[in-house]
Amino acid sequence: MSVTTVPIHPIKKGLLTKIWLAVLLIAGAALLLAYTGTQNAVINGATDDQYLAANADEDGVVTTASGLQYKMIKPGEGIPPTATDTALVKYEGRLRDGTIFDANEQTPMPVGGVVPGFSEALQLMQKGGEYRIWIPSNLAYGEASPSAEIPPNSLLIFEITLLDYISQAQMEELRQQMQAQGGMPGAPAGPGQ
Repeated sequence: MSVTTVPIHPIKKGLLTKIWLAVLLIAGAALLLAYTGTQNAVINGATDDQYLAANADEDGVVTTASGLQYKMIKPGEGIPPTATDTALVKYEGRLRDGTIFDANEQTPMPVGGVVPGFSEALQLMQKGGEYRIWIPSNLAYGEASPSAEIPPNSLLIFEITLLDYISQAQMEELRQQMQAQGGMPGAPAGPGQ
């Protein structure tokens, strides 16, 4: 009986290093996919509280004591408005799934006359500033949905630009000037008109 021998060729120099690099690369790709899948699950399938908790860890996101979250996209200049001021804003409102429920290029609004989260955000901003805000449902509409586009208990996401604002005194002065010049459109006619 004879034993057949098979010659074993030596491993080429550098081949073992290439194998280990390939193994590390595959392991790194697997970890990245696992992390990405986990983040997508948190963002897409999580509750609003879980979503906001994950969002709070994102770079530049600030969470206020009330639970409002914001990220400054572009700083503004000057003093922020107060709750009694009237702001001129550009905004786009979205739900978590990306559905746009409202947008406006330029609209005046009383700072204290909007949902609490939006009001709080406006009072943090300065003229010309751009923010992205996340309003938990308790600072938005809660269970009382204002329209079919916004389901009850919705987390609202806004892109806001504070174009300008005027004080309550300036607004009253403008109102009086308009009345003196023949009335404001839509205002009831005064005596003798």
